[in-house]
Order: sequence, then C-alpha cells, then structure tokens
Amino acid sequence: IFVLGIGFFTLCFLMTSLGGQFSAKRLGDSPFTVRTEVMGALESRGVLRRMSDMLEMLMKRMDILARLENNTDFHKGDEARFPLDRFQPAAGLMERIQAIAQNVSDIAIKVDQILRNSLLNGKGMEGRRDQCEVPRDPKYPDCAGKVEWMRARWTSDPCYAFFGVDGTECSFLIYLSEVEWFCPPLPWRNRTVAAPSPPPRPPVQAAFQSDLAQLLELIGTGKESLSFMKKRIRHLAQQWLRAAQRLEQKLKGRQRDQKHILIHIGFLTEESGDVFSPRVLKGGPLGEMVQWADILAALFLLGHSLRVTVSLKELQSHLGVPPGRGNCPLTSPLPFDLIYTDYHGLQQMKQHMGLSFKKYRCRVRVIDTFGTEPAYNHEEYATLRGYRTNWGYWNLQPTQFMTMFPHTPDNSFMGFVSEELNQTERQLIKSNKVSSMAVVYGKEASIWKGKEKFLAILNKYMEIHGTVYYETQRPPEVPAFVKNHGLLPQHEFQQLLRKAKLFIGFGFPYEGPAPLEAIANGCVFLQARFNPPHSSLNHEFFRGKPTSREASVSSQHPYAEDFIGKPHVWTVDYNNSEEFEAAVKTIMRTQVDPYLPYEYTCEGMLERIHAYIQHQDFCTTSSPPLPPKTKSPAMQSPPSPLVLSPNATHLVWSPSASQDPQAWPPVDSLQVWVSESQHTCTQTCRRHGLVCEPTFFRFLNKEEVFLQLSITCDSTEYEMNHLYPAVAENVHECYLQKEPLLFSCAGYNTKYRRLCPCRDFQQGQVALCRDCL
Repeated sequence: IFVLGIGFFTLCFLMTSLGGQFSAKRLGDSPFTVRTEVMGALESRGVLRRMSDMLEMLMKRMDILARLENNTDFHKGDEARFPLDRFQPAAGLMERIQAIAQNVSDIAIKVDQILRNSLLNGKGMEGRRDQCEVPRDPKYPDCAGKVEWMRARWTSDPCYAFFGVDGTECSFLIYLSEVEWFCPPLPWRNRTVAAPSPPPRPPVQAAFQSDLAQLLELIGTGKESLSFMKKRIRHLAQQWLRAAQRLEQKLKGRQRDQKHILIHIGFLTEESGDVFSPRVLKGGPLGEMVQWADILAALFLLGHSLRVTVSLKELQSHLGVPPGRGNCPLTSPLPFDLIYTDYHGLQQMKQHMGLSFKKYRCRVRVIDTFGTEPAYNHEEYATLRGYRTNWGYWNLQPTQFMTMFPHTPDNSFMGFVSEELNQTERQLIKSNKVSSMAVVYGKEASIWKGKEKFLAILNKYMEIHGTVYYETQRPPEVPAFVKNHGLLPQHEFQQLLRKAKLFIGFGFPYEGPAPLEAIANGCVFLQARFNPPHSSLNHEFFRGKPTSREASVSSQHPYAEDFIGKPHVWTVDYNNSEEFEAAVKTIMRTQVDPYLPYEYTCEGMLERIHAYIQHQDFCTTSSPPLPPKTKSPAMQSPPSPLVLSPNATHLVWSPSASQDPQAWPPVDSLQVWVSESQHTCTQTCRRHGLVCEPTFFRFLNKEEVFLQLSITCDSTEYEMNHLYPAVAENVHECYLQKEPLLFSCAGYNTKYRRLCPCRDFQQGQVALCRDCL
C-alpha cells in the first residue's frame, strides 16, 4: 500500500507539473515539440529534468523499502512466503520505473542537443524558420518542384544536412538558393550570404621541368600497374628530357600559362575492379598503362602542376566532394583547370560531383582507346537512333575524347611514344638482323588458338619465337616448334625485336603499341586483312563500344596499314595460303630501316599535348547560331567567307575574309569537299591528302554553301542527324545540322553526299595543321 501510494502521488505531481508547463501551448502541440524561443527551450529542459529527478527519488525510496523488508523476520519459515509474494508486484513496478527513468534521462539529453542546435540556427535565421514560403518567380520555374522534392527526400543523402538542411522550409530554400541555384536568394539572407569567391589566381608561366624524380613520387606506390608505369618513365627518361629541350628551343620562349591538372586513372581504382594490376605480370594488356605513363611524363615536362589519383577517396578529397552519396555540388570552386581521366573516372566524377559535374565537365579530357563517335556521344540522339551503349551518351564535345591512334578525327589524337634509336643503334640493328627469325604478336595463349595453318607455313621459312605467359606448363595452344620465351621484361622484349626480321599478328589484339615498337626496331609487321572490315555491327569485340568504325577496321592495326604501309607493314589475306606464303618470302628478301613516325616520338607527343593545352578551350567556345525561324526579304546574310577554288572542285577560305585570331585550327587551312555517297568525310578528306576537321563544320552548315558548290536544293531542312550537312541528289533535298554536338566526320549513307570540312596537316603529325603550333 505504501509503494502504491508513493506511485500515485508521483503520477499526480507529474500531471500537475506538465499541465502547468504546457497549458499555454497550442492545442495539438507535443510536449517535446522543438521551439526556437529561448524561454520555451528553458522550460522544456526544466520539465524533463524534474521528471527525471522525481523518478530517481521514487526509485531510491523503493530501494530503501526493499532493504527494510530484507531485514525483517517475514522471510523465515513458511509464513514468509505470503509477504514475499505480495511484495513481488512492487519489485516489478520498481524495474519499470527504473526503465522509465532511464528513458526520460536519454530523451532529456537528446532534446537538449536538438534545442542547442535549433537555438544556434535560429539566431542565424532571425527566428524565421517557420515563416518561409516558396517564392513564385518566373526566373526560377523549378523552385517549387525542387522544394517539394526536398520535403520528401532531404534525408536520402547526408550531404544536405552537411549544408545545413534540417527539414524546415527555410533550410530548403536557403540550400536551393545558395548552394544550388533553383530558387531566388531570400531577401532577409543578404547579410548572411557566403563571402564572394576569392579572385582567380594570377597566371603563372609554365617552365619546362627536368627532375622526373618528382613525377615518380607523385605517381605513388602500392600497385603493380603503378610500378610498371614508373619503370617505363625511368627507361625513357633521357629521351623525354632531350625532346623537351628541343621543343623549348622550337617555341623560342613563347609564353605558356601553367595549368593545375588532376590526373585520375579511374580503371585502376578498387571501385572499378582494377582488373589490370593483377595481370601486369601475367601477360595482360599493357597498352592503356603505356599511354598513361607517357601522358604523365609529357604533362610534367611541359611544366604544369599535377595531382595524380588512383583511388575514389583521393578523388573526392581533391575535388572537395561533400560527405554523402554525391547529390550535392562541390563545397568550393574546382581547383583544377584540366582533369585527365578515363570512362571509369568520368562515371565516378558524375556520381560524386552532383550538379558541379555539369558545370565543370568542359574541363575534362577523357583518355579513350578506341574513340567515341558523335552519334554515340549525344544522349538523346543515341537513345532515339539505337546508338546507345554502355560507354557513350555524355554530351561532351567530341574532341574532349582523346584516342590512342588517329583513327577518328572526331576525337583528339593523344597517342603514346615508342623508343627512338640513335644512328649508332640503328646501324647495329641492321647488321644483327636474322632474316629467318619471326616473333609472334600475342602474350595470351588464346590468341594462338586455331592458327596452326599459318604457323606451319611460316615454320617452313623462319624460326618462330613467342612470348606467351605461363606459370608451370607450356600452353598447349603454342606448337612445339615455337621457341617460347615466356613473358619478357620490356628491355628483353626489345632485344628480341632487334634481332627478328618479322613481327606477325594473328588479328588480335587490335591497335596496340607493340607493332609500332617492332617497326621502330627494324621489323616488318605482317597482319591479316579483314573482309568485311570489323565493326560494332559484325564483331563482338567492338559491340558495346561507342563507335561504329564502319569500313575503318580493315586490319588488326589500321594506323600501321594507312599511315605507314609497305615496306614496313604488309596486310594480306590470311585465308589465301598462297598470298600469305608469297608475302613471307618477299619480306625475307626485303631490307628495311628502323622507322618511327614523328607523332610517336617523345618530341611529337610533347608538341601535340602543348598545342591542345594552349588552344583547346571547351568552356568558352560559343555554339554556332541557331537556324533562323523566319526569313525576311529585307534580311541579308553576311557574305560567305568561302570561295570556289581556282579549279572549281572545292571551296577554300577567302583571302579577303576576316580571320578570328582565337580560332584553332586556323581557318585558312579549311577546304570543303563533297563526298561520294559511299564515303565518310574521313575517307573523303584522306582521298585528297587531307584530314577531316570537325571544328570547321560550323562554316559549312549554311544554305549558301550548297549554292557555291552548284548543288541544287529544291528544299532545305534543319534536322538532327550525324550525317548532315548533306544532299540527297536524286530528289534535290538539302539538309543542315540542327545539333552542333552531332557534327561528325564518321558515317555514311548511300542516299547522301556529305559536305566535308578538310584541312592540311604536318608531315608526321596528323593532329596538327601546318600553322597549328
């Protein structure tokens, strides 16, 4: 009875206290509603403390009662059972009250923390947290919808709380107006807005660097792939340094702004699987790592400030990514002028940069081995026309993609380097060549499968060497008459090539660096002709890649076939045994010197990257004007800067036309040719000894160009098609390009003859026109 009385008394006291404290509150308010007023906060804390204290006092009194019971004689004998049984409900009540006391204590602590934060935020918002309304401003049509989304989803990513969002309407509007830009600034936030961004850094002049040890330290350690790249840089160090000195003399002290550059090698991150590092020592493909090593060396020697990352955590740190799942913009302006990455890194950046990715994507350069054609790059067009793949649809400028070989002018040719020989080494190689020695291109046993017929013919004339990886047993795919050296270090492989007469490919891998290395070491490269050419339309390897490569992959190495050719490169039909055997016999009698195209020397690559950094600006380049909606007779178009060439076969830039000094390549290198119906613009320009230049399409995309070329147009339409501008001659219909991102040198249709922008190029440096440097 005593215990129950105490409980009843305590309950009445609590009800009276709570009733008094909250009697002034609005109907329906919870006793634990968070208020921003100071008095309300203090009162709430007081109530919670008193509740906790009273429950604790009650618990102490019951504990005293229990000790008194333990000291009595009621516990002795049979009669002790009755009093003890009657006390058990009191013991259970004590446990319940103790649990309630602990819960109330925990609630008090949590509410105290919430109130502290609420008070601090409330002061900054001048007590207006519950008074914000969504503004109706026609300049911000998405504001209301974004606020609605925030109401439902603001807890989906911790980054919103990082920026101060706490579930109130005001915090939504502050975030959407000051962190993002979907809502207008709040008038009463004028004095609390963030300080203006610091002024841009004063430009620093780039100076050629020579201490490659600094670069090796930047690259880091911990992966076999990184070790491979550092070994390559060390091996070519002297060639890089000599090339940098020659380019410095060629530029004659020309001013160059130093760029802050982030190099993020996405395919080496753990999040992308890093499938290359474990295969470096097992014969895996090394082409990508060769290229990245050379890119790092070139950027460093040109004097730019570099940061190198191969992990997602480092990437987030360098970019200033807020904590969370990547829905929020960066916490500060991007500190890098350029970012070199790959498709894996591009995906990681988009995932973690929020809206900032769209803002800064013009600074990205994507190292893309096989290239990305405009039809695959434009998201809407790719989806509508069936060009959507796993890797395209980024809506970048196509020249932001940088390839290993210059097979598609729509992208920029980045390339890599091969070792250059001095005159003494060249003579030594020529004197030590073994005319009956051949090396097979292929470190993986699967490449040799099914090639017994070719190998048997070759074995009649030459000693065959292989470099196929194996751990314990010789791969059964490699015939017994082949001398297999296993996987060789790079310098030992070079020595093997310097002795061999022939380097033979069996159709795969496509477009790797090894054939160029073999040719540079005095080998003849023999490869198979593909009929029909391989492409994403008929071959599994290219399926899913963002390129059709229609009619261009006519052999294992199209660059070697088209840009080098005989006597260094022979392309034959392997299905024709007689042609194959005749080629082997002729190659054995042919004398060739070591040959390396200039664009694959260290100096050639330095020159090319220097030109890109100085002239390619995708952040300020304006789009061509949209087609006029109506044509007034009074409106007169400005005179065309193009004129008919003296032999009336094509258009050229008029000598009297003004030139934009900022335009690159220079416009006076432009020639306009009309393709045949079955030819791409890439093929059309090449037939005239030129290169297709997609940045010049904007000068062709006009009605008067058709007239200047004496093309009859009964109608002219603007449409979204990667083959336009073009003419359907049978029906006299002309088509102009509606979407600038779709200007493309690739693609053809027998229905159309295309207008193709071509330019000249430097001998041995196809990426640059004669006046481009």
